[in-house]
Amino acid sequence: MNKLLMISGDRSLAEGKHGAFYNTLEEFHKYWDRIDIICPRPADSITKQVFDNVFIHSSPWPLIFQPWWIYLEGRRILKNGSYFMTVHEYAPFYNGLGAYLLNLTTHALYIIEIMHIPGLPKAGSLKEQVYKWLTEFFIATDVRKARAVRVINQKQTKDFLIHAGVPASKIHYIPAFYINLDIFKPEPADKKYDLVYAARLEKNKGIINLLKAVKIIKKDKPNIKLCLIGDGPMRSELKNFVQEQNLEQDVEFTGWLKGSEDVARIFNQSRIFVNPSLNEGGPRVALEAMACGLPVVTTRVGLMLDIIQDGISGIFVDWSSKDMAKKIFQLLKDEELQSSIQRTGLESVKQFERKSAIKNYADSLCSLI
Repeated sequence: MNKLLMISGDRSLAEGKHGAFYNTLEEFHKYWDRIDIICPRPADSITKQVFDNVFIHSSPWPLIFQPWWIYLEGRRILKNGSYFMTVHEYAPFYNGLGAYLLNLTTHALYIIEIMHIPGLPKAGSLKEQVYKWLTEFFIATDVRKARAVRVINQKQTKDFLIHAGVPASKIHYIPAFYINLDIFKPEPADKKYDLVYAARLEKNKGIINLLKAVKIIKKDKPNIKLCLIGDGPMRSELKNFVQEQNLEQDVEFTGWLKGSEDVARIFNQSRIFVNPSLNEGGPRVALEAMACGLPVVTTRVGLMLDIIQDGISGIFVDWSSKDMAKKIFQLLKDEELQSSIQRTGLESVKQFERKSAIKNYADSLCSLI
């Protein structure tokens, strides 16, 4: 039997949400006879099953007891046959601890998956800085029992892990960004926005720097227009900042959009995608924007270091509103450069085509175990 046990920190499936995890499983579940997913207690309604062979085991307890839940529920699941195990790990390491306990008593083989290290390369809060220090201190011990460590970018995370003591031979790059190129593709549309950004509205996304850059650009381009797609804990703070800086006519907040088609529509109505993040594993949305033909202006984070050649397939900026404003304005004025970056970017994201990338993920897991 081809069975997979996924230990995840993602509650979205248990809450009935059709986000990135659901979209991955929509194709991924076809490669397994059965998938069981252990996750933390959801905030809302509890879903027990998706598709025909994916079963969700959400904890009934607070997060502090998650290692114990992983151990108890994991042992019950593993009695039903031989499973591969994947462990989505990040500070404070409750998933890894639960997997370690399972391994001690069942000897089940598992792979650690590191999607994002908070605070790498730049922290957006004291909490992120502490989590980065904890990861650097603990990660080599945390992955000691794991068969392999999966990373989703080739440079930034791998370099950090090697510096923290993880053997390079144990680290494997397996992409985790699966782009539906039937949805995210260039479409003819009137350009309503000069700039677009999409993500959760929180400190590590660097959105204040982007808004400050818009304020600077406005001096030379009074009709500058930015669309912010997403929601999150900083929404009120960002709206207040926009009001204080007299940018109400220049910045549009859409909140979360209904589906991927709506995101792709706004991307195609925009000229440039800007990613001002302080730390990321990806980000996925930058790849989706590139697939829609947008040139990307981004900080040096995550996967961007792997696929962006500065001035060729995108533009790198510092974590500075002045540098961001200068390079965005230059790109807005240079339509020839926009077109050149657009063509190169479109070619770059073909490697993340959804079906082939997910098949590669399934095949890679089997080969590692």
